[in-house]
Parts: sequence; C-alpha cells; structure tokens
Amino acid sequence: MPSIDTADSDRHILVTGAAGFIGMHACKALLERGWRVHGVDNLNAYYPVALKEDRLASLHRHPAAGRFGFTRLDIADAGAVEALFGANGFTHILHLAAQAGVRYSIEQPLDYTRSNLVGTSIILEAARSARVQHLVYASSSSVYGGNTRLPFSEDDRVDRPVSYYAATKRANEAMAYSYAHLYRIPCTGLRFFTVYGPWGRPDMAAWLFTDAILAGRPIRVFEQGRLRRDFTYIDDIVEGICRVVERPAPPDDAGAPHALFNIGNHSPNTVNELIAIIEAATGRSARREELPMQPGDVEATFADVSRLRAATGFEPATPLASGMRRFVDWFREYHQR
Repeated sequence: MPSIDTADSDRHILVTGAAGFIGMHACKALLERGWRVHGVDNLNAYYPVALKEDRLASLHRHPAAGRFGFTRLDIADAGAVEALFGANGFTHILHLAAQAGVRYSIEQPLDYTRSNLVGTSIILEAARSARVQHLVYASSSSVYGGNTRLPFSEDDRVDRPVSYYAATKRANEAMAYSYAHLYRIPCTGLRFFTVYGPWGRPDMAAWLFTDAILAGRPIRVFEQGRLRRDFTYIDDIVEGICRVVERPAPPDDAGAPHALFNIGNHSPNTVNELIAIIEAATGRSARREELPMQPGDVEATFADVSRLRAATGFEPATPLASGMRRFVDWFREYHQR
C-alpha cells in the first residue's frame, strides 16, 4: 500500500455519502492508498447529524487530509451535481449515498424514492457525461428478500423484495447495468451484509444493544433472537471496496462492463449470539423485551463470497466477537461511558 504522503494525481474519486458510516471509513482507506478524494453528503437528520459531523471532523484530521475535499449537497439535486462535476476531474465514483434502513422504508417510502432512485439516476448520468473509469455503488443483501437457499449467491433470484428499501437497491442494480450496457461505463455493485464497527449507525443492532445495555435499558429482541445475520466488520467491507474500485468490471457476455459482488463475513450469527458477545464485552446483562418478527425482516442472511475472492483475492474474516469488542471499546470512548 502506498504511504499516505504518496498522491496519484491521475486518480480522483468522488465518494457520495462521505459522512456516513461506510463512507467515512472508505474515504480514509482511499486516502491511505494515495487517492485524491472528494466527499459529498447532505447530512440529513435520519440519525443525529452530530455523529456525521464528527466523522467528517475525523477525516479533516487525517494525515492525508490535504488530498480530501468535501461539499455538502444532495445527490438528488441535478444542478448541484452537474456543477460539482464541472469543477472537478473525477476519474472514479464510489456511490454510497442512500436513505438507509429497512423498517424506516415502510414508514417513509418517498424518502427512498428521492435519494435511492432519483439520486442514483443523477449520479449515473454524471458518470456518463464525465466518462469515469469506474463507478462502484452500494447495493445490499436485502435484495435477496425471503430467499431460503443459503448461502446467498449473486446468481440467485432477486425479484421478490420484502421491503421498499430492498426494492430501491435492486432497482439501482438494474439502472447501473443499463448504463454499463448502453454507454460502456464500467459499473460494479456491492451487496453489503450487516455492517458494524466503530463510527457505526445508531439505528443498527450493534449500536442499539450496546447503548441500551450500558444504560440499563431493555433491548427489543425480535423472533426470540433466533434471526441470523452475516455480521461484517467495517474494515473488511472497506478492504473489499478498495480492491474492487481498482478493478473496473470487465464486459459480460453481452458486452456490458458490469459486475456484482457480495461482501459478507460468510459466517452468520444469531442475534442471541450478538447479545451474548455484547454482554461479555460490557460486563453487563441485557434486559430483554421479546417481540414478534417485524415486517420487512428476513430469517437469515449468509453471503457466498466466492466471486469476490476469485476477483480480488480477498474475503472478510473478522470474527464477530473480535469486531464487537473493538466496537464496544470505541463506543465507550466516544460517549465517555
């Protein structure tokens, strides 16, 4: 890996959603690999903006911050995106900006339409106009819906989403494929599996459970904690992203340079196992509120990562217990608890 003082002026990447959990970590990793990085984010209030601002502050303190720029904008604003591209010579795009959350998509579907569908279409059009060398975009394991065949393979059927969030992510894949086919823009979609780690999202189980257990509040446990998730540590996600960004998708059998990869730990754990790990890391016992399975949830997620391994030589491997200890340590330091 190049030192953080080594800049490659020919590699200038736009990272959308740079103030997000994955976005912040991806920006740091790309800077450490010598990229020039420009982040954008609209800093919406889906969860506390202060956390997003703190993530950005950590980027501006990075030793390679001289190669990092940031613009606050909404990717669904076509004029702002056009102006941004006009002022910068982006060679690559890492498109992570999206309205996240399966359950919230049931309550506020139009937020997902604007950000995930309209915003992605504007980023695709900007990529076409700029003739970028590679567009890498975030998809989700949610596209697999209620599939019961495990592990999930990129070749599985994905036309039965069980949440609107999943539907928008599957639509993103189809939209990107059409641009790859029509305009020969290399595009790669990454199906992320339940990402956790330092600077994580407050709406996800790792954060919610840790916060409640430390505060002595009850945690909400669905389906008696038997749901299984392929919890994937943030460093593994980012390593996968960086390796994929540097390998533009080759043409498929129809000539479209488009690829899809699962990025998951390929070792699912139950929610009960997650709770036990947090109890051990905090030294406290959880108080549980048992609830039935929620609309939009699925029984299990489990990534087949053979395609990622074959293409990049990498596969995630951080055990949940190790990753959660790091997260709990960070959480306590960040909140002074």
